[in-house]
Amino acid sequence: MATTTAQLILTSTDLLSDSLSVSAIGTLTGAGNSTGLTGTEGLGRKKLASGHAQYILFEGGNRTADKAHKIYLKNTSTTASEYFLITVNAEDVGRLYAGDWAFFPWSAHDSDNDIKIDPSADDMTLEYMLFTDD
Repeated sequence: MATTTAQLILTSTDLLSDSLSVSAIGTLTGAGNSTGLTGTEGLGRKKLASGHAQYILFEGGNRTADKAHKIYLKNTSTTASEYFLITVNAEDVGRLYAGDWAFFPWSAHDSDNDIKIDPSADDMTLEYMLFTDD
């Protein structure tokens, strides 16, 4: 059984009137069980060629519904104004600016839930990984 742990640590000394320190950790498990996630579309990078346009990163129709899919994304750009717009089911989830990353669950079941990315500039690189119990 695979064991994969995700951890998030948020700290700041000047965001609030007091110091901020929040930490969360969890083991990634399959849907409705305590078995570790055993599938991945391993860590990869996608460099989008000139003439940027929306690109389907993960197709919902290629996955089993009601599973414990998790997605990791990172914008590797160092240019502050460059971002990837993340879209699911024709809804803009948000922008990942230079150095930003995201980790979120994904309810894949059909093409309406494709994970799409749209770079703001040419020749940008996105780092990505899908964890799944398919």
